[in-house]
Amino acid sequence: MLPPRCPICGVIVDADNRFCLPCWQNLDFLNEPWCASCGRPFAFAQGEGAQCVSCLKKKPNHDGVRAVVGYDEKSSLLPLRLKYGARLGVAELIGRHMLRFLDEIPSDALIIPVPLHRWRLWSRGFNQSVLIGKALSRQSGLAIKGEILTRKKATPPLRHMSAKQRRAVVNKVFEISIDAKPQLSGKTIILVDDVYTTGATADACAKLLKQSGAAKVLVFCWSRVLTGYDQS
Repeated sequence: MLPPRCPICGVIVDADNRFCLPCWQNLDFLNEPWCASCGRPFAFAQGEGAQCVSCLKKKPNHDGVRAVVGYDEKSSLLPLRLKYGARLGVAELIGRHMLRFLDEIPSDALIIPVPLHRWRLWSRGFNQSVLIGKALSRQSGLAIKGEILTRKKATPPLRHMSAKQRRAVVNKVFEISIDAKPQLSGKTIILVDDVYTTGATADACAKLLKQSGAAKVLVFCWSRVLTGYDQS
């Protein structure tokens, strides 16, 4: 049996899906204070209900982002190794780190993964957001509903697009199942994804979920991009 290794640098560690000390110390773990609307971290506390500049201009459809870490060269390796290297144990690690955000979540909340289009699902073999959502469900006891939200249209890769371009691409891409409203009515939804970049995908999903009766939609993800994207 091969020894367990750090999922970032590959050095031998004492247990599966654990970071070595240097990699742990170099990760930018995100905590309060943060924007009341999008969860973007503030450098210092700004009072209850404070919003960032972007949310003051245009409030998102979701009710906040709970990202474990800030996105950088090191943290980006985990979702890449999950998606393209089939390192499925990474989903368990990410789910475990999301548990610290559950203090504000009611016990009847539902976990809903951001869906992949069926073509991409066939080519990859799995949806990384579903794997993370299932890990969080197992570890927390919250129900996961992977069939409620689907992606009806394939989209090109969004990596090099601006926020405005991303919003245009994901507009009307998602749909809600016909029997979803009774399940969503009055519920808090944990929308699970691996990386939050501009928020276009999460916002499109949150809009549909709220139109179908969800009371609140929080986005849980491994990492979020904090700089470098024009939100206009």
